[in-house]
Amino acid sequence: MPRLLPALSVSVLLSLPASSLLAQCGGDFPAFIAGLKAEAVSQGHAPGDVDAFFRSARQDPAVLRADRAQGVFQRPFLDFSRRLISQNRIDRGRQNARKYDAVFDRIESQYGVSRGVLLAFWAFETDYGAVQGNFNTLNALVTLAHDCRRPELFRPQVLAALELYEHGDFDPARTTGAWAGEIGMVQMLPGDILESGVDGDGDGHVRLKSSAPDALVSGANLLAGLGWRANEPWIQEVIVPDRLDWALSGPGKPRPAGDWQALGVRARDGRLADLPASLILPQGRNGPAFLAYPNFDVYFEWNQSFVYVMTAAYFATRLEGAPIYLAGTPDPGLSGDQMKALQRKLAARGHDVGGIDGILGAGTRAAVQAEQTRLGMPADAWPTVALLNAL
Repeated sequence: MPRLLPALSVSVLLSLPASSLLAQCGGDFPAFIAGLKAEAVSQGHAPGDVDAFFRSARQDPAVLRADRAQGVFQRPFLDFSRRLISQNRIDRGRQNARKYDAVFDRIESQYGVSRGVLLAFWAFETDYGAVQGNFNTLNALVTLAHDCRRPELFRPQVLAALELYEHGDFDPARTTGAWAGEIGMVQMLPGDILESGVDGDGDGHVRLKSSAPDALVSGANLLAGLGWRANEPWIQEVIVPDRLDWALSGPGKPRPAGDWQALGVRARDGRLADLPASLILPQGRNGPAFLAYPNFDVYFEWNQSFVYVMTAAYFATRLEGAPIYLAGTPDPGLSGDQMKALQRKLAARGHDVGGIDGILGAGTRAAVQAEQTRLGMPADAWPTVALLNAL
């Protein structure tokens, strides 16, 4: 069970060792909270508000279990996308597009963010607001800030939540959301709410848990702030020739659309946009293929999982009428244990795979492609048993 902390007043902070107050993560949890309180007071927050805000804070072991158990991201794109995209989600997305048509018109006019993009996030994050999470948000944030895996991300979010509390928009004891501290229908962290929250329904408040207009307009504002290029596409399914130089594929390798056309790449539906684009092969040369335009990179500011980003971007196109992807016949991938074994071999060869986690992220993909090139194999960044054995 979570452990309720003793109430540490600001006056008590002065009696604690300086080393405790300076600790950015780990160590004795009450001392860690005391350090957060001291930092908050040093930033100008009223001591009484600080004491009240942290009074109910406690560690939540369930948050750490959730953080460590993200095995769903080990699934390949086809499995992951079929798991998340259902006809029900498509139907409800289109219903919500009609229901909030005026809101989406405003978003598209003001921010240049297409409605499918926000509908896809809304669907995946909370099933259109139905499942917003029941973790106490303050407890989630302080637990993850204390944990030394990503304190640089979560410690500032605790202080941002304190600022929301001072504005009357956060209840330390009752505000709930996802295990990672996100709040509302499109799951925004407190710092993002402070910076990008918008009163979309005109009631004078930013209520991301109960107001779809607030959530959608805030989400659009967040994307715009992250660099979304107004009224431009994000991905487009393409047909690729059998004899393409596969080493040209991969995120972060943009070429002008005309270059891709000269290489035999063509849009499956419509025309290629006149923009630089990278060729993305989520499951290698025998699976589906997409051109990723500059806006695709902004997705990684929302979520750093390649398979999540690829699925959210694809689903956004489906919601706007794109056909179901051509799945192809990808070569069999690796199991979780095989992927970890591959990552260990890649790391031993000097590649930065980011961690031995069994997840095919950007670092592992780049390393796989480099080794495929070195070994004279098709360099499509899709790891197979043949590559594992060759290494």
